[in-house]
Amino acid sequence: MEFLLSGFTQLENIRQYSFDAVGQDRVRQQVTVGADLGLIHRYGIKLQELPLLCRRLLEKRGSIEATMFAESDMMQYSNERAAELEALKEKRRDHPRPVSNRVGHAWRGSFPAPGGEVKPID
Repeated sequence: MEFLLSGFTQLENIRQYSFDAVGQDRVRQQVTVGADLGLIHRYGIKLQELPLLCRRLLEKRGSIEATMFAESDMMQYSNERAAELEALKEKRRDHPRPVSNRVGHAWRGSFPAPGGEVKPID
């Protein structure tokens, strides 16, 4: 099943995303996913991420029915993202860059002598 975003509407603090669910037979059915905009700020979710998160929710559930991107889903996404960021920080910490024994060699190269002849600097 493929879910294609077809638009959204907003009533007060709830944004409803409409998706076309396209099956193997290419028949389209419309399904909506609502999200509370007050909660996304609490969990550090950006407004631009919501359509993709709602589509992911539909794909995970595999059912064609109106649903809500609930606080528990937001909390789970926030925790997963925090764990990924922490793993990236640890990965960067684990691999310090070695100090090269050639530091400064790039600017200590050869320079042309007066007359066009290249002589290395000692």
